[in-house]
Amino acid sequence: MTGPAIRVRLLDQQEGKAGNNPPPVPGVTVTVSDDSDTEIGRAVTNDAGVAAVAIPGKGKYSVSIDESTLPDGVKLTGKKTLDVSVNLTSGQNVAFPLNGKVVEATPFVERFVDSVVSGLKYGLIIALAAMGLSLIFGTTGLTNFSHGELITFGAITAYFLNSTLGLPVILAGILTIGIGGLFGWGQDRVLWRPLRSRGTGIIAMMIVSIGLGLLLRNLYQFFFGASTRSYTDYTSQRARDYGLFDLSDKEVAIMVIAIVTIGIVATIMTRTRLGKAMRAVSDNPALSASSGMRVDGVISSVWTMGAALSALAGVLLGLNSQVNFMMGYQLLLMVFAATILGGLGTVWGAVLGSLIIGVITEVGPLLGVPGSIKEVGALVVLILILLIRPQGILGRAERIG
Repeated sequence: MTGPAIRVRLLDQQEGKAGNNPPPVPGVTVTVSDDSDTEIGRAVTNDAGVAAVAIPGKGKYSVSIDESTLPDGVKLTGKKTLDVSVNLTSGQNVAFPLNGKVVEATPFVERFVDSVVSGLKYGLIIALAAMGLSLIFGTTGLTNFSHGELITFGAITAYFLNSTLGLPVILAGILTIGIGGLFGWGQDRVLWRPLRSRGTGIIAMMIVSIGLGLLLRNLYQFFFGASTRSYTDYTSQRARDYGLFDLSDKEVAIMVIAIVTIGIVATIMTRTRLGKAMRAVSDNPALSASSGMRVDGVISSVWTMGAALSALAGVLLGLNSQVNFMMGYQLLLMVFAATILGGLGTVWGAVLGSLIIGVITEVGPLLGVPGSIKEVGALVVLILILLIRPQGILGRAERIG
């Protein structure tokens, strides 16, 4: 048949094996009608499962199959009549699903649980960065607007160690934690400690942090580029079925690593001398200094720990999604929201606020919030809670003046 035609091919999807093409279904009658329901012609599928019906030319047609001519054990999955618009002079190819899988809508409860679990994973990543921000604010009073660049530093460093030097992602991540901590220690020694020694006010230091963030962000773009990249390992994994929700192995690893890290930080803060010193400096720096405590040394330790936590958050965020020079800056708003929601200066408040922000952000689209602005729901909740409890969920109310 050399003229224009509608060609129908029927394949038995159920009998198709992995790696092989599904077998054809011969002997099925196919009918073609024009847009006025006038039958143009009919044909029977051959041994290759193909039937061709000549048509006058371009236009709208309806193609149907006679279900009574289907072989035993072969059923039509979808509609028996399909509307076809022919725009090519050669005609159009049409396929009917036979013995195909019927895709059922996922129950709302299952989608809700999936969103909650995804929100907890996202919240745990935020929590690592928020703990670092909260530690720094608690000991220095500085609202660090360049904190997001510490997250990006961790992701880019791990990418360099993994992709350029060829180290496994796990080893690259471990080294990145140490390099990130060293980066934070260096920031404090070179920039923040001299500013504190000169008696620079908190507002001025906050403005300096904004400038530092702009500088680092542009340096990342210059050296790393504006493209989005992935680690060489664990980029694509199939999710495992855990009953009501599905998670891939790397997602489980991300959650476990974050939970273990939070537990380690909590132990350091409550059971070690360094943790007690951090809490003492946070409560009253002047009294701590007068009692013989090396306040600058404690603050340097806080910067080291906070930067290391943020670097780890960057590694996990890059593993969960991809690496780009804006990723920390884009997450910074969520980190601030989580820290303020939980209570500025409180580590456990940062964790609690992060989990709430993460869950609300991921559940929002399920409740009608557009995916492109899903962070708005979390910020609305933040505003509402701060109207009721300005100090945050676990923060302490303080009288000023």
